[in-house]
Amino acid sequence: MTSGEDEEYPAELSSGGNFVAGPLPDDPAEIDPVDLEEIERQARRELLRVEAELNQRWPETKIEPSLDRIAALMTVLGDPQKTYPVIHVAGTNGKGSVTRMIDALLSRLGLRVGRYTSPHLQLVTERIAVDGAPIAASKYVDIYRDIAPYIGMVDNAGGPKMSKFEVLTGMAFAAFADAPVDAAVIETGMGGRWDATNVADGQVAVITPIGLDHTDYLGSDLGGIAGEKAGIIKPGSVAILAEQEPDAQRVLLERTVEVDATVARAGSEFGVLRREIAVGGQMLSLQGLGGVYDEIFLPLHGVHQANNALLALAAVEAFFGAGKDRRLDIEAVREAFAAVEIPGRLEPVRAAPTVLLDAAHNPHGARALATAIEEEFAFRRLAAVIGVLEDKDVRGVLEALEPVVSDVVVTKNSSPRAMPLDELNELALAVFGEDRVVAEPSLDAAVETAVALVEESDGGEPLAGGGVLITGSVVTVGDARTLFGKEPA
Repeated sequence: MTSGEDEEYPAELSSGGNFVAGPLPDDPAEIDPVDLEEIERQARRELLRVEAELNQRWPETKIEPSLDRIAALMTVLGDPQKTYPVIHVAGTNGKGSVTRMIDALLSRLGLRVGRYTSPHLQLVTERIAVDGAPIAASKYVDIYRDIAPYIGMVDNAGGPKMSKFEVLTGMAFAAFADAPVDAAVIETGMGGRWDATNVADGQVAVITPIGLDHTDYLGSDLGGIAGEKAGIIKPGSVAILAEQEPDAQRVLLERTVEVDATVARAGSEFGVLRREIAVGGQMLSLQGLGGVYDEIFLPLHGVHQANNALLALAAVEAFFGAGKDRRLDIEAVREAFAAVEIPGRLEPVRAAPTVLLDAAHNPHGARALATAIEEEFAFRRLAAVIGVLEDKDVRGVLEALEPVVSDVVVTKNSSPRAMPLDELNELALAVFGEDRVVAEPSLDAAVETAVALVEESDGGEPLAGGGVLITGSVVTVGDARTLFGKEPA
């Protein structure tokens, strides 16, 4: 459990009756550390039981295009998603970062915020956050047990049973109503129109850059993909649009006209005025909907993160009704962005040599990663540890990274959908050549090999200035965060 969860110690961690921790003191500091460790262990065990149950359902990679099941669950739960305002975020790349930035801004401006994201890096509780931190394992279990009878009612109504993602989405909406939150920031899982999160009516809809991903479900036509994601733009809402390819932009704008939504476009109504690389991140000047916000330090790398910050700012301005000459509190904005943390996005986890984690898993994301590496880092030698899922455009990812990477160590992550090592090795050899590719069966071995490669010397001391980049999949980065002792965030 993370430190943000330590204040929640329910007297009964399992509604199934498997164990009862007993009454707890009002002050968590009064709990004996040994008892506290046992409570946490029991909560994690119960969490594993719940996950085993949920994993019997359709996985998130299998969808049936309908909102009927999630809508039915919301109805029997009393429509919790309608008890707080929602900012809804869709797109191909950057939506997780934008969601976290919006959360940080709203929180710093005084609201209690719920955040729903997917997928998770290490622990499923990361997906449902309140007050900027994942909910406790015990809370996750309690929410599931509370709504399980209603999930059963929907399952028994005929047709496919609820998928795992649909259940998790219902849990998130229920958790936010229970908290209660002042606002919820909701990231779509896949697409938008038929995504389970779309039972919520966002008063602000944010569309990050749209590219090709999940093509087996969304198709390979950019306009068609944009049409699916445009489904989160609801009547009377405000649509905040990232700069898009022309085919995608046309479809998004047609949707705003269709539902009479107000629209604001990056590069037109708001934009990045200035961006300077700084120690540990970048310094920005942003033109928002309500005015200019200067001296914004963002502790993240890459022009793509500057653009994500811009979208988040405009979304929060729209949420509060900011407009011409109605700017948000500049100091609050500065403080919020300066404190933003995005795990798994060029995240440093070690020095000497520098080890960075980035969850780029499609060519668009890999190109943004390569640009950030090229512009903001000066590695003497950079070895990439790459583990991918087999349903991705793996060659496109490898080709995007090839210009900025000296060596590649291919490996296999913990997902059952991981690309077999021999297949990934063949693809890497075709892109990088034999002299630049090594295959290792496990992530820890791959990291050791990559470190050895960048520290190679002529018999003297290890050379400085080398770096290791671990990338290719959210699962790979989650595995690496665990390997390096990082807590779920």
